[in-house]
Amino acid sequence: MAKTIEEINEKIGEGKAVVVTAEELIDIVKQKGIKKAAQEVDVVTTGTFGPMCSSGAYLNIGHSKPRIKLGGGRTYLNDVLAYTGFAAIDILIGANALPDDDPRNRIYPGEFNYGGGHVIEELVAGKDVRLVATAYGTDCYPRKRLETWINIQDLNEAVLFNLRNAYQNYNVAVNPSDKTIYTYMGVLKSNLGNANFCSAGQLSPLLNDPYYKTIGIGTKIFLGGGIGFIAWQGTQHNPNVIRSENGVPRRGAGTLAVIGDLKQMKPRWLLGTSMLGYGCTITVGIGVPIPILSEEILQYTAVSDDEISAPVVDYSEAYPQMRPDILGEVSYAQLKSGEIIVQGKEVPTASLSSYSRAVEIATILKEWILSGRFLLTEPVALLPGVESGITLKPLKERPIEE
Repeated sequence: MAKTIEEINEKIGEGKAVVVTAEELIDIVKQKGIKKAAQEVDVVTTGTFGPMCSSGAYLNIGHSKPRIKLGGGRTYLNDVLAYTGFAAIDILIGANALPDDDPRNRIYPGEFNYGGGHVIEELVAGKDVRLVATAYGTDCYPRKRLETWINIQDLNEAVLFNLRNAYQNYNVAVNPSDKTIYTYMGVLKSNLGNANFCSAGQLSPLLNDPYYKTIGIGTKIFLGGGIGFIAWQGTQHNPNVIRSENGVPRRGAGTLAVIGDLKQMKPRWLLGTSMLGYGCTITVGIGVPIPILSEEILQYTAVSDDEISAPVVDYSEAYPQMRPDILGEVSYAQLKSGEIIVQGKEVPTASLSSYSRAVEIATILKEWILSGRFLLTEPVALLPGVESGITLKPLKERPIEE
């Protein structure tokens, strides 16, 4: 049994395609088996909704009268520092960016109430954003200061471009030390007081295509409530990690770099997020359709939470010191039960990502496909897999001699 994306798109166009979410597929396979399910199902939709650093947006604001060259000066959006080193009026705002006057962790733990992720959310919501810029002035760009309100509808381009999203599996964070710590995985109580994780598990895109057999550059996706594309493998893409017999990575592995028109997106799926004692980020909604081209691919998409394991990592010592040791492995079924056992102790669990929102994303994407609004794309190249030899390298520190 074999299908092509072209054949599946023809069925979508005729209103005959069978599309189910990854969650729905689990029960279908239990009832009908892999072979029959693979014959009947054409597309499986996935979803994830969680905090994703390495996200940002680039904007082109249009030329002022007289012209100003933002590159080389300083530009702020709602008092949050933006990067302008590209050219005259191109701006990059990162989800982690902060106002200059934010106290950060001088008042510990810092609240980080507003940052780049919040600016992006407000732009998407159609709110006016205050731009203040200074420049050094040139003969062709004489203006040295610009203060104005900008609105996403007035911008030439507003593009979400995220360098690392939708991590394929991730750590479970715990804290065995005797003091509370504040991390990008949330507040971790002392003496193994809690365990935080961040993945949709059985709905997560790359966990449903563990060897990247359908996902690659040019894959069309749900991004932030609009339509986006996979632009490249994400930073820290690391396919060569230990895997279970079903192919699912048991450590953080693949990642996606994604891009899409910010003007299509919605604030429900792009939320500025504050992490106490750590900083600002943005919570992003992503959904990836997986075409069922073979029984093998169908089997991968039928993975369930009890078949996916994640490492339990000490964030008080091992993680900050780059030590590879872990405290054990647990399944996502155990994590979602609300409690795991670590070093013989019952530890309550909590997720930084929303499973209910992930279900909603997968369902919306399913509806888009069934309505004919969303056709699948053939990737121009698949993501680098285990055969690529890619492994994640630490920084090679070399002292700089004066």
